[in-house]
Amino acid sequence: MPRKINHLDTSQEKGSTPMARHKTNAAPETVISIIAPGMLVGGDCETEGTLKVEGSVEGSIRAGKAVAVGEAGRVIGDITTQDAVIAGQVIGNLMIGSRLELQGTSHIEGEVYALRIQVEEGAVLNGPVYTGETDASASRDEGGSGSQEEQLPIDAGSWHQPMAGAPKR
Repeated sequence: MPRKINHLDTSQEKGSTPMARHKTNAAPETVISIIAPGMLVGGDCETEGTLKVEGSVEGSIRAGKAVAVGEAGRVIGDITTQDAVIAGQVIGNLMIGSRLELQGTSHIEGEVYALRIQVEEGAVLNGPVYTGETDASASRDEGGSGSQEEQLPIDAGSWHQPMAGAPKR
């Protein structure tokens, strides 16, 4: 009986599979994982690199480098990472070690902790925002003796109130 030969398989090991032989030299922090449109992940996600969410995640996300939530992306859970760009919906707390960008299509329901934040016109942000070095980031630093900024929550409702002593129209 003729023997079938897989011309793509260069391995001579019996029982070896192509996936078992696959090795990557990419550093974990350079790998981008994608949750595609129409995909639902139920449970926590963790990566040393970057996670891009175009579908839905019902669970917390921890990424060593960055998280990007696309316009159609939805996360119900906390996000912890160094940098984040949000264009979709997040219902949960954001703990960002460095920079957070909220694009005009984003909708956030939860507390935000970030060293720096950029909010585009049209973004919806419902929850307190803490910027600068936080107690959590200070305790991670060696010695924890960095300058500490006073953390004040932003109340979006007060933006529509006239200031005391402001002239009436």
